Amino acid sequence: MNGRLAPRRAHAPARLVGLLVLVLAALAGSTAAPASAGERDEGARRALPVVYHSVPGVTASLARPGASPPGANDFTCRSATRPRPVVLLHGTHVNMAVNWNALSPLLKNNGYCVFALNYGGLTAGQVGGTGDIPASGRELAAFVDRVLAATGAREVDLVGHSQGGTLAQYYVKFLGGAPKVDSLVGLAPTSHGSTALGFDKGIRALFRIFPALDGLASALDPAARQQLRGSDFINTLNSLPDTVPDVRYTTLATRYDAVVTPYTSQFLDGPGARNITVQSRCANDYSDHLALAFDHVALREVLNALDPGTARAPDCSTPVWPVFGG
Repeated sequence: MNGRLAPRRAHAPARLVGLLVLVLAALAGSTAAPASAGERDEGARRALPVVYHSVPGVTASLARPGASPPGANDFTCRSATRPRPVVLLHGTHVNMAVNWNALSPLLKNNGYCVFALNYGGLTAGQVGGTGDIPASGRELAAFVDRVLAATGAREVDLVGHSQGGTLAQYYVKFLGGAPKVDSLVGLAPTSHGSTALGFDKGIRALFRIFPALDGLASALDPAARQQLRGSDFINTLNSLPDTVPDVRYTTLATRYDAVVTPYTSQFLDGPGARNITVQSRCANDYSDHLALAFDHVALREVLNALDPGTARAPDCSTPVWPVFGG
């Protein structure tokens, strides 16, 4: 290669990174990502604003620790057109207010009775999903029974992000949830464990070298370790087939996921399973693991999964950005 050309080429990635930083900074300063054309058409029917952006959820959670997301947890809710309530399950290290600030009002505006819970060792209502996952499964089981009793419904639909999707699978497979669940939708679930970008073996080696660190992690944040590839929890979860008869499964993933890796490990195999990579729907979707919960493409597919009879293609006219969504 011509040595005089090398420095010029070396600057190209830096320029691209700089441009990306500027774009993300601009997005971070906005209060909301643009709504899709389909959602703008439904604007007149909206009772609640739907903001496809992660920052408002974080802000709302800080202002009201432990609070429900907009539209959720009205235990007097009844819907003749949407007889199955939807239960939302947040991911690791977050809570329901952060995770579901976009999807909860979107579902409510589409006629659903929406419910959500903070589970797994909350700290001041802010940090959830850290506790032992089977114990969190028992929290979920009690919550679903409460929702069914309050609404008179026979079944619920479950929607979970990251650990939330895996928790839903555990509940259905091991805690008697299958007869109570019609549809299970996972956004980037840790279905078969994450390699943590290939660091999973190194993490285990570190814990073997420093047992005190292992004990501390097990005490403070067992859920994170349980979601690593090859953990006892993951091995137990996958000791049974991925899917359970009479439950419909939809898994939504982004190829830019750097948390649950490889992203294809999120997909389920078996009767009733549908697996969707959001980039197969819209090429300008750059969402990462976090942004998937604020991604108008992914959330349109959630609506499609819950009611296939009204399914429509997502609007690809606006891009979706990492971290923030859109």
